[in-house]
Amino acid sequence: MESAQNDTIPPKEQQDRTLPELAIPLGLAAFLASCGGGGGSGSAPTPSPPTVPGQPTQAEAARMLLHAQYGASYDDIAKVQAQGFSAWLDSQIATPMGQTAWQWLQSKGYDLISKDELFFSDQPCSYMVWYQMMASPDQVRKRFALALSEFFVVSIQGIQLNWPSFAMARYWDILCSNAFGNFRQLLEEVTLCQAMGSFLNTQGNQKADPRTGRVPDENYAREVMQLFSIGLLQLNLDGTPKLGSNGQPLETYTQSDVSNLARVFTGYEINESVGRFTSPRPPNYTVLKLEYTLSPLALNTNRHSPEAKVFLGTTIPENTDGTTSLKIALDTLFNHPNVGPFFGRQMIQRLVTSNPSPAYVSRVASAFNNNGKGVRGDLAAVLRAILLDEEATGSASLSSNSFGKLREPMIRIAQWARTFKVTSAKGTWKMQGSTYSARESIAQNPLTAPSVFNFFRPGYVPPSSPLSAAGATAPEFQLVNESTVASYINYLQNILYQGIWVRAPELVINPMDPTSTDGQDIAPDYSFEFKLVGNTTALVQHLNLLLCAGQLSNDTVNLIVNALSQDQINDAASDSFKRIHVARAIMFVMSSADYLVQR
Repeated sequence: MESAQNDTIPPKEQQDRTLPELAIPLGLAAFLASCGGGGGSGSAPTPSPPTVPGQPTQAEAARMLLHAQYGASYDDIAKVQAQGFSAWLDSQIATPMGQTAWQWLQSKGYDLISKDELFFSDQPCSYMVWYQMMASPDQVRKRFALALSEFFVVSIQGIQLNWPSFAMARYWDILCSNAFGNFRQLLEEVTLCQAMGSFLNTQGNQKADPRTGRVPDENYAREVMQLFSIGLLQLNLDGTPKLGSNGQPLETYTQSDVSNLARVFTGYEINESVGRFTSPRPPNYTVLKLEYTLSPLALNTNRHSPEAKVFLGTTIPENTDGTTSLKIALDTLFNHPNVGPFFGRQMIQRLVTSNPSPAYVSRVASAFNNNGKGVRGDLAAVLRAILLDEEATGSASLSSNSFGKLREPMIRIAQWARTFKVTSAKGTWKMQGSTYSARESIAQNPLTAPSVFNFFRPGYVPPSSPLSAAGATAPEFQLVNESTVASYINYLQNILYQGIWVRAPELVINPMDPTSTDGQDIAPDYSFEFKLVGNTTALVQHLNLLLCAGQLSNDTVNLIVNALSQDQINDAASDSFKRIHVARAIMFVMSSADYLVQR
């Protein structure tokens, strides 16, 4: 994508448009009333308190929303205030899953067999997942699915399949459909999905052959323990390592456990029962039919290891069939005492805070172990425990220097999209390439982690920093360096004014050459913000609430208000100038430390 096309502001005649008058929501009306009139500097006003005793404030409701989903709106804030945290979250969990990502790709024409590029293209995967994050319904489900995708990592950069985008869409749908289900079911579906099979070599893995020296591939066996279930070290319920008699941490498994478990994951192959077709254009590829991506890996019993499998204190007798072996293996992993704290801590990191306290981890792990009804692995119970915990919702953590997280770059862009109701004019959401550039980049694109270890390690501690001195983990800082700080600012400058530049937005595949329709297809709606340009303080506090849950400091608010006041803008300004002014305001907020560190 040629994002540099947006470096200059288009001529005024290309920008002005008539904007509809919008009614101000009651929640915002009360908020603006507290801001007062005028556009000058001054102390940051405080949003009006709730009118019902015990009701969350607007800032508290927005904070809950930004932990639970991608963005906050006044309508959502009002719902959280009216229902309370728990009831609102229950209503989101109860919301049925709508159109799947796989169905969305198909509906957009990315299954056309007349386009040879689509058989092998990974571009539609990017369009699909950004649409899911930016605009699809059931935000809470989609936000938790993204967190799960950074635990059960599959990267489209590491799979070799026909229809790779559809295979990845199926993987994403597995995360979404199981987000409020059970960890055990999710673990099995992820294990057997085509994308994971290709990514970590379960697909085509065979039993040992003494004649050739072949042994089962150990890749998935190792990663399913190290990364997807129990981790490297034995853990207490609170996530701290268990120590041996020598005072050193105890390892969770041995190389023998890996080698034996690898035998379980033999005999699995692509399910080719749907058949193949020959593409209509030279060189007339023979391609698996699209529907194979919906099927789990198929077991070829002749290639499954008949040997006994001894691992983690469990023995699967020799000649046990593959299906039974898989069940016993996954049950063993699922019931290991490490899973609750190991998984729970990382979900807290992805949603709420990078360095959760042992007590917080313990409460979440306890919810994993027992949802209150004797059920282990209830992911809805885990999500509730994470989001409703006192450390996530209480005021004490707002003033704690050890609480919070650096917002992941891709979350920042999804939040901008949700907050300002971004749409794709042609409906194709062609985000490919928009996040990869040395000059203008967010250094992160969903479902494209550079390795199975995700974009960053959960135990990463920034070196030579106060966090290092405290031994505090801050995974997202592994993405931060001099280049990424600058490229993020450049990326914002590139998109905030008019939106995201897309080549040939109406086509399913990008052409190599520019077309007459190239332009900002993925664009925000700032019409509501236009109504606030005459009151700079109100505009900044509006952004403070929706983007930061009111967490901008008074000093930051005053600094931004004073900077924006230099525009000397008023209601009579042109739409072009209003758009520039609003984009500047958003830039200042989204570049501030108070925004970048979410509490």
